[in-house]
Amino acid sequence: MRIARISLQERTRIAVEDAGEWRVLTQTDLGAITAGEAPEIDTAEEPLTHHAFLAPYPGGTIFGIGLNYRDTIRDMGFPTPETPYLFPKLSSSVVGPGDPIILDADVTTEADWEGELAVIIGKTARNIPEENALEFVFGYTAANDISARDVQRADPQWVRGKGLDTFCPIGPVIVTADEIPDPQNVRIRTWVNGNIVQDGNTADMVFGVRALISYLSRHFTLCPGDVILTGTPSGCGGFMTPPRFLAPGDETTVEIQGIGSLTNPVAAASLPVP
Repeated sequence: MRIARISLQERTRIAVEDAGEWRVLTQTDLGAITAGEAPEIDTAEEPLTHHAFLAPYPGGTIFGIGLNYRDTIRDMGFPTPETPYLFPKLSSSVVGPGDPIILDADVTTEADWEGELAVIIGKTARNIPEENALEFVFGYTAANDISARDVQRADPQWVRGKGLDTFCPIGPVIVTADEIPDPQNVRIRTWVNGNIVQDGNTADMVFGVRALISYLSRHFTLCPGDVILTGTPSGCGGFMTPPRFLAPGDETTVEIQGIGSLTNPVAAASLPVP
C-alpha cells in the first residue's frame, strides 16, 4: 500500500493509491494509521485528479544515523563505528516534496545533500531483538538529510548542523513494509541539478534496519510515527574534490527504489522586513 498526506482544496487529507488511483480516506490523522488504524476510503469522494503531496510525516521523533555506509566512511576517512552514531533531526526541519530547502548564508555556506531510506515505526518497540525488528515497521519513505558541514565542524554535537529549518525533506509517499520485504537491498540515488551524485544500495549499510531498530529500542521507547533516517551512501558534496555545496537555484532529487522520487528546490532565506 502507498499512503500519502496531500493538500486538497486547501485542506490536509490522507490518501491511498487504490487500483492505480489516489483515493481520499475518511481519516485525517496519519499517525493513527501508522499506529494500526485500518485505512478507510471515503466513498463520497471521487478519485483524485489534482492534489499536491505533503511530507508524509506522522509527527514522531526523528532519529538520524551517521556514518552508516561503508563507502561513505571511506570517503570521509573516518573509522568504522562500533555502534550506531545517533543524532536528532528536529520536527521543524521537515518539509515535503516541492518545498524549498532554505539556506541562510549567515548560518551556513556549506549545505550538503544526503539521500536516505527512512523507516516509519508502526508499533511501540522496547528492547526488541534483531530477528523481530521488522515486525515493528509500518513502512518506508525517502528523505534528504541536509547537513550544514561548517556548522557540524563548529559544534561538538550535530543538533544545529542537522536540525536547521527545512533541512529534512521527506516523501513523496510511505510505502508499507509488505511491499519492501528486504530493506537491505534497496537502491538509493541522488541528483543535483539533473546530475547524479549518489548511487548506492542499502546492502552497504554497516548497521541494517533490523540492527538499528533493535539498538534504538534498547535505549529509547520507539513509538508509532517515529522516523529513522538510516544513513547515506557515498557522493556527498562536502567530501568531493573540490568540495561542492548547495546554493540557491539548485534542485535536489532523491530516488528510492520501490518508493519514488523526492524533489526539492534550494532557495535563499528572505530577510525579515524591519
